[in-house]
Amino acid sequence: MKVSIITVAFNSVATIAHCMQSVLDQSYSNIEYIVVDGLSKDNTLNIVREFEPLFAGKMRWISENDNGIYDAMNKGLHMATGDVVGILNSDDFFTDNDVIEKVAQAFTDDKIDAVYGDVHFVRETNLSRCVRYYSSAGFRPWWLRFGIMPAHPSFYARKEVFQKAGLYKTDYKIGGDFEMMVRLFKRFDIKTKYLPMVFVTMRMGGASTKNVGSRLTLLREDTRACRENGVYTHPLLICLKYFYKVLEFRF
Repeated sequence: MKVSIITVAFNSVATIAHCMQSVLDQSYSNIEYIVVDGLSKDNTLNIVREFEPLFAGKMRWISENDNGIYDAMNKGLHMATGDVVGILNSDDFFTDNDVIEKVAQAFTDDKIDAVYGDVHFVRETNLSRCVRYYSSAGFRPWWLRFGIMPAHPSFYARKEVFQKAGLYKTDYKIGGDFEMMVRLFKRFDIKTKYLPMVFVTMRMGGASTKNVGSRLTLLREDTRACRENGVYTHPLLICLKYFYKVLEFRF
């Protein structure tokens, strides 16, 4: 079973080497690695070129203009030839070397459409100390109306799922991941399995939480995503997720 991993990058010189090395270190061998770069202006592409021969023909990459992160992710989905597809952001890295091996093992169950697990967050100053733990253990589809979804960096699905459900919507700025989750769970009723493990280590400071404006955009887009997919919600219901998220922090 081939697993395609997609990394979208733009001016990621500070983090992409760590990201790519974590893919290279995976114990599972049948991996296809795809990098979609948005015409980076820094040294990102030089790092990509340095890593390319280390993948021994299992890596492909492009660098071209795109219409935002979800357009770039869609390009990666088009390029992917694996049976299973997941996304690893350029500033994230796999927490352990056997993550993809466990993902592939889970998909030996033909009834499973997708899997997900946990992620943890770190600060750049200390990549070994978890400051926030995002567990997907208790997720149920009815949580979507509150803006709560499985940890999307841990989400791996059969490619045929995306072929049936469609690509990421490019008119979302930062809520396209959530819209995809709502669509898959509520409109396509995918069969999933939770894997009790940490998939990915993420650096704090993502696009959805960097300032008040980003949070307001996400609130509007999460509300829209639910309504477009037939899920009743209200902005006040979605705001409740922030009380839940406080419990994820490690002090």
